[in-house]
Formats: sequence, structure tokens, C-alpha cells
Amino acid sequence: MLFNTIGFFAFLIVVLTLYYIVPLTWKAKKIMLLAASYLFYGLWNPPLIALLLISTLVDWTAGNQLARTEDQAKRRFWLLLSILVNLGFLGFFKYGNFMLENFQQLVALFGVEYTPPKWDILLPMGISFSTFQTMSYTIDLYFKRIQPARTFLDFALYVTFFPQLVAGPIVRSDELVPQFYEPKRASQQQFFTGLLLLTIGLFQKTVFADSLLSPVSDSVFGSKDLLLPLDAWTGVLAFSGQIFFDFAGYSLCAIGIANMLGFTLSDNFRYPYGSVGFSDLWRRWHISLSSWLRDYLYIPLGGNRFGVSRTYVNLMLTMLLGGLWHGAAWTFVAWGFLHGLYLALERLFKNVVTFKTDSQAVQLLLAFLTFNCVNITWVFFRAKDFGSALRLLGSMFFLHGDKPVLTTNHLVLALLVMTMVFLGHFFMRRHALVDVLQRTPGWLLVAGWGIMIFALMVVQTTGQQFIYFQF
Repeated sequence: MLFNTIGFFAFLIVVLTLYYIVPLTWKAKKIMLLAASYLFYGLWNPPLIALLLISTLVDWTAGNQLARTEDQAKRRFWLLLSILVNLGFLGFFKYGNFMLENFQQLVALFGVEYTPPKWDILLPMGISFSTFQTMSYTIDLYFKRIQPARTFLDFALYVTFFPQLVAGPIVRSDELVPQFYEPKRASQQQFFTGLLLLTIGLFQKTVFADSLLSPVSDSVFGSKDLLLPLDAWTGVLAFSGQIFFDFAGYSLCAIGIANMLGFTLSDNFRYPYGSVGFSDLWRRWHISLSSWLRDYLYIPLGGNRFGVSRTYVNLMLTMLLGGLWHGAAWTFVAWGFLHGLYLALERLFKNVVTFKTDSQAVQLLLAFLTFNCVNITWVFFRAKDFGSALRLLGSMFFLHGDKPVLTTNHLVLALLVMTMVFLGHFFMRRHALVDVLQRTPGWLLVAGWGIMIFALMVVQTTGQQFIYFQF
């Protein structure tokens, strides 16, 4: 079920009615939320509910055993069981065909003809998000960082909580599970803030991502010919905006819906295109994933504790795996490699050169450089294959075609929107959206809210899938 559909709003109204109006005990409300979460996911593909159930049962059992036993051999067994089950599901459904194709190409190098069986594998929506979320629970219990969930119901609801089930944020158990222990009821301000965040998220997704920027990026990335440099850069910038508004829009919807139910989810984006440097970028873009990779991959690999060379290796491995997490294709690995390279070069530069960055003008220049380097990485993220990516990069820098693929209106609109996005992110990067909304005069807030609702009614592009559902 998609947030940007009429069906979802009917579903949400029923959930809110049962949650607030029908007199239920707190346990009954949690059971209702759990059932609603399974319904939310199952309406897309009912049989795949079994994956959520199996993962929940395995991790609940493993977590309880980890909390009870001090025997290290048994603790390692239960941790490995949890990791193997979760990564086994992820590997089969997301990377099964990818591994078969690469094995076929590998043996072909030695003159062996091998035709792998055709696996008609359906990728469960959001499997990467749910896998990382449940794995963090057992890993944290293994290292005794958290307490186990009090009841199976609390844990099952943590795994399946419908606002963030499909595309995050990736929530740690100590952030969400304790919120299920006591009855939650949104205050009037929290409810309307959540409703406003839901509106903003849908506005970002429907108006900016789907209506304004998607046609531009689709035209450029769908071209099989060399392009004019202006067209190429505009298309890449359009995708940069599209993926931000699409994914940040989903995160705002998830946070807003949770607020309407009385729960709190952490921010997942903090004006990332205003970042001054790449380490700053990853503190602002998809924060729940970047912090997960830091805590469960980069630091366990050694972080920066074992010398400069090892630090660079750890950075690169983390970003390569982060790229592969996004998709079963070598173009995603290339995307991760570029980000790893950027982080390594930034660290090297800071160790060699010292200069002041207090000036607003210098920070703006560095943010602009960071933004353009990030746009280059989006080429590999969006392109279907390396040939398409290299052709587009060639159009951007070295070669160019002779026929425009974008109209003047598309060029002006996309460039204007992305200029506003960059400047808006840069000057807003020290502020939180909710704080800004709370400080905004009431009349202006109502006017802006009304404009967004009117725009959503006008464009009527509901039902387009969120980009990160495929991850």
C-alpha cells in the first residue's frame, strides 16, 4: 500500500478511528496496530507476510536467548542464526539473480558455458530496511547495549510498524520498543504537526518528485544517444532533486503518521544538499542508514583506530557495501566506490592542508563543490548499466550530441527548482524542519498548508511507487 493513494487514506482513517475513538485497552490497540501493519504490507503481496513472521520469530527467540545466557558459544550461535536467517532472505530475494549472472560470466572466462535456471524472484518491498532493523536488535543484545523487548507483541510491532516498514527510517529497538510499553496518545499539537509533515511529504513526492522533476530525469536517462551538456547536467540535477524529494518525502510521511499516533521517529534527512563536505553529507542524507553502517560495519571493522591506511580501507569497504545494499548491480557498487573515494580524499586533504572555513562565502563554495560531486555519483545510481552511465558522463564533460532532448520549459523549471533546493538547503542546514514550523506564524502556516493541499488536488499523480521501495 502506498502513502500517495486514496486507499491509504481510507486505511489511515480506519486505523485512527480504532486508535482514538473505539474504547480499547492499550494491549488491544497494539494488536490492532500490528494487524494493520500486516495488512498494510500484505495488500502488496500477501504470501510475503511469511517472511516478516519468520524473521520476527527467529529474532525474538534469538534475542531472548542472548539475554538469558552467558555462555559465549551459545551466544555466538544465536547471533549467527539471526544474522544468517536475515542475510539469507536478503541474499536470496535481492541478490540471487545477481549472483547467478555474475557466476555465469565468471565461468565463461574459462570457456565454460553455463546457463543458470530462470529464477522468477519477486523482491519484497523494503527488505533491506527490515533486515537491517531486526539485525540491529540481536547485535545490540549480543553486545549487551540494550534490554530485550518485554513482550512478543512489542517486538513484533517494532519489526512491522507500518509507517516506516517499507522505506525507513531504520529505527533502533531502544528508540521505538520502549514507546510501546505505555499508552500513547498524540497531543493536539503533535497530531497536527504530524498531519502537516504528512502533507509536506506527499507534496514533495507528488508535486516535486513525480510531476516536476521525474519527466526531466526520465528523458535524459532514457536517451540512448549523446546529449547536449546542458541537457545532460539538467537531467542529472533533476534526478538529484527527484530522489531527494521522493525519499525525504517518504520519511516525512512516516514521521508524520507516527506523530499522529503519538510515537516519535528520528529525522532521516537534514538538508543534505547544503552539506559542506562529504562527511557532513552522510550526517544529513539517509541518517538512519549512514549511522547503521557506521555503528555495525565501519566501527567493527576498526574505524580509524588502526592507522591511516586501515582507516581508508574501512571507509571504502563500508561505502562499497552501502552501495551494494541499495541494489544488486555493479553500478550501485560504483556509486558506493565514488562516495568512499570522496570521503578518503576529504580526510586526506584535511590531514595535509589547513585553512579556515568560517567564511560564509567559503562554505557556500565548498557546499557547491560537494553538491556537484554528489550529482556525478547519481549518474551511476540512476543509469541502467555502465554503458548508459559512461555515455551520460561523456555528454556532461567531454562529448556531446547535436539534438536537444529537453524543452526550454523543462530546462528552466528543473534548473530553477534545483537552484532553490541547493540554496535552501545551505541556508537551512542549521535548522530543524519541525522547529521552523513551530516558529512560523499561524496565518502563514495555514496559507502554505492550503497551497500544498490545492497543489496535491491539481496534479493528481497519486500511486507512483516511491523509489526506495525497490531497496
